[in-house]
Amino acid sequence: MDYVSYIIYFVITIAILVFIHEFGHFAAAKLSGMRADIFAIGFGKRLFGYNKISGFTFGDLPKDFDGKGYTDYRVCLLPLGGFVKIAGMVDETTKDETIFTREPEEYEFRAKSTPKKMFVITAGVLMNLLLALLIFWGVSYYKGKQITKTTTIGHVAPQTTADSLGFREEDKILSINGTPVNNWEEVRAGIYIHTLGEDLRLKLQRDNSVEEIFVPRSRIPDENEGVFLVPEDVRPAIGEVVPGSPAEKGGIKPGDVFLKLNNKELFTPDEAIKMISSNKNKELPLVVLRGEDTLNLRVTPDNEGKIGLRIGQVYTGEIEYQEFGIFESFLYGWGEIERMTNLTFSMLGKVFTGKIEFGKAFGGPIRIAQVATSSAEQGFVNFLYFLALLSLSLAIINIMPFPVLDGGHLIMIMIEGIIKREIPIKVKIAIQNAGVVLLLLLMAFIIYNDILNL
Repeated sequence: MDYVSYIIYFVITIAILVFIHEFGHFAAAKLSGMRADIFAIGFGKRLFGYNKISGFTFGDLPKDFDGKGYTDYRVCLLPLGGFVKIAGMVDETTKDETIFTREPEEYEFRAKSTPKKMFVITAGVLMNLLLALLIFWGVSYYKGKQITKTTTIGHVAPQTTADSLGFREEDKILSINGTPVNNWEEVRAGIYIHTLGEDLRLKLQRDNSVEEIFVPRSRIPDENEGVFLVPEDVRPAIGEVVPGSPAEKGGIKPGDVFLKLNNKELFTPDEAIKMISSNKNKELPLVVLRGEDTLNLRVTPDNEGKIGLRIGQVYTGEIEYQEFGIFESFLYGWGEIERMTNLTFSMLGKVFTGKIEFGKAFGGPIRIAQVATSSAEQGFVNFLYFLALLSLSLAIINIMPFPVLDGGHLIMIMIEGIIKREIPIKVKIAIQNAGVVLLLLLMAFIIYNDILNL
């Protein structure tokens, strides 16, 4: 497990998302004539930062520091979010309520109109939505949509979940819970996305008959835990070879496709890894496909049962690429936002009704680090797509009417607009403090679940 990669990609991912979100609040505040005293990446102790008064400094600023309207741009100790401190706004950083007893200055949040307050508080969510839309738009225009033109199951290894449920090689999947499937992307979505928390009924064509297999949700492994169903024409493929490793010495190169290892035909990365790890210090014959050439090689796993490469999988069958123009790409990107938003709320509903375990539905920093690293290793485009999904999730969660979150602030602003007066400061602070406690407890529980799932 490469913890350094996890940390690097987690920091990159969070830094991008937090910066985009908080820049939305910051820019909206400036456009609305408000002062932004602090722009922070992270929470807690100030590690270092810059402002026009004191320049670049390390550590905390003096308690009586007066920025005179200039923003202090800082990086803080806990890299789990960020914030913009807007003058005259009650939030989770408010410590002294006496400053709200005087008449508000014209540059303060509380002196502005309800529409301007609503604009500032929702700007972070809007920026996250915009980031997701731009990425979906760009990826669909640049790469198009890959369609794996099969729904036929390939290799079914003995004593696997698929084998015990009755699946066979060459079974063609016709529908999942009554929804027809026409390619493997639809099969995957039907198993892991659209039916979260539900048992499955897969209708299959087997030889000249139609069969139905019932699959309890509890029997389906998570995608990161193991392979469930494998399409036909899938083989292990090499993504990276470590310099000086047994793999390099054996002549293996990135892009090679494993066909046979130790005279056994291979279909999945797991099979290749098990074969390698169980043959320490033993020379193994290897057959690989390189371009259009089939090569016979030999490789010797080291004392730890490793040969120094990263194994993924590749589909060698028919693939169709659906291309989009600029306008079509925009519509496709917006369609992705609508689809993922509906899916998110559907998942939340299933969590509250007990159909999905909370720990399975939500991931914390460890889970984000794992997925960010995995997607980055699969290519820059995959990492961007994951970033878009996470940005969209951040927007949806932040607009929820929960204290501390943007949605909670928005509700209070709307109430104040309706009653034509400000909610008492002590009440606001109490609500924010309660929200902070609940949010910290929730984060602790999510991190605990992440650790259990390591």
